[in-house]
Amino acid sequence: MLSATRKLFVFSIIVVLLSTAISSCSAQYESIDLHMMSMDQMPAEVQSSPMTVQAAYQFAAANPDVMKNIPCYCGCGNIGHTSNYDCYVSNVDANSTITFDNHALGCSICVDITQDVMRMLKDGKSPQDARTYIDATYSKYGPSNIP
Repeated sequence: MLSATRKLFVFSIIVVLLSTAISSCSAQYESIDLHMMSMDQMPAEVQSSPMTVQAAYQFAAANPDVMKNIPCYCGCGNIGHTSNYDCYVSNVDANSTITFDNHALGCSICVDITQDVMRMLKDGKSPQDARTYIDATYSKYGPSNIP
């Protein structure tokens, strides 16, 4: 039979190995902070909208490089939108002043797409993984607005 000291030693090694394994697994799935535009830079209509809509506007405006490559499937291609980004931002002038589009204020598909992209990026997925997911999930609603 093992002595009390030896049992304690074996138990300590097991605890160290388990804690190392757990911390390395959780680090692999550690979420990242998303770049978000400040709410005080949003128009009043966005500031008074539901939290999911606010977050979608904040994320889209702060991440044009990602969102210009994410399609929308709500039918907004008919109004000239060429990405999910256009559902939130209609223009950025030479001084970097943003003109916001109000389309996503009333379109749950636009916001759901953006929320899915945010979730996937936060979970460590790539923008391309998010695009693949969006295409597979939302194409049933209509054609992509990315030409």
